[in-house]
Amino acid sequence: MMDRTNESIQDDFILLGFSNRPQLEVVLFVVILIAYLLTVVGNTIIILVSQIDSRLHTPMYFFLTHLSFLDLCFTTSSIPQLLYNLSGSDKTISYTGCAIQLFLFLALGGVECLLLAVMAYDRFVAVCKPLHYMMIMHPKLCLGLVSIAWFGGVANSLIMSPITFKLPRCGHNKVDHFLCEMPALIRLACINTVIIEGTAFVLAIVIVLTPLVLILVSYGYISQAVVKIKSAVGRRKAMNTCSSHLIVVSLFYGNIIYMYMQPGNSASQDQGKLLTLFYNIVTPLLNPLIYSMRNKEVKGALKRLLGANKEVREK
Repeated sequence: MMDRTNESIQDDFILLGFSNRPQLEVVLFVVILIAYLLTVVGNTIIILVSQIDSRLHTPMYFFLTHLSFLDLCFTTSSIPQLLYNLSGSDKTISYTGCAIQLFLFLALGGVECLLLAVMAYDRFVAVCKPLHYMMIMHPKLCLGLVSIAWFGGVANSLIMSPITFKLPRCGHNKVDHFLCEMPALIRLACINTVIIEGTAFVLAIVIVLTPLVLILVSYGYISQAVVKIKSAVGRRKAMNTCSSHLIVVSLFYGNIIYMYMQPGNSASQDQGKLLTLFYNIVTPLLNPLIYSMRNKEVKGALKRLLGANKEVREK
């Protein structure tokens, strides 16, 4: 019976997180809790508005709904565990919980990379082929593109998650991070991990850099099309349809490339934690704000929804 207990204890991982700075934990708990609640509310509103308002039943908002759903899943896969660990002395996470967290982190991150490339293609068609937009971006194509994004992200995670967990750890179970993230778990290994890191680098090129190249190519064609527009109003309108997506891409890729396109042991661990925290909570929090504040259609839909609710209450 004692052996089973010891095995159970060894199966648990200890997420060190920010335990080396206990004075920060209370502050981080409050800040992250507020940010998480705002993230849930903001992304839920985007999903509801896109579904309820028939004027937003377009490819752009179909993809935006999936982006908001991804952000909800992404933050929920790690932030509640972080809040639990910050709230007390217990920093443990079960082996199964750690495996699920790693799988979701890799899968959802991969899906988001590919989905942002899909959204860039949507903006390319909207700006460069406006007269044929609805014919090209028909529902079957949109569903197919989203399905490819989900398949690619999940496939990447199905490859990397088992490889990472099969690495011998020689009893090491203290993860110097606030979640079960791949570079932090690779650092626990007691063997040479050059091959694993090389595999991760190659997959990162496929999942991270390939979509980024497609995004840059799309915006190259968009820039050419915008330059050819003679009307200043027309140019402004064309850029407004792309500006929100460009900001989201910059926030997302700036963090993910720094974290994953380098060897696992070369980055500062504290810096890695802060970047992952930004990637996990700040970016999903800003996405709905960026799309709602810079998009007249979303602001109009929100006003109509609030106006309808006000009329119902008055009756």
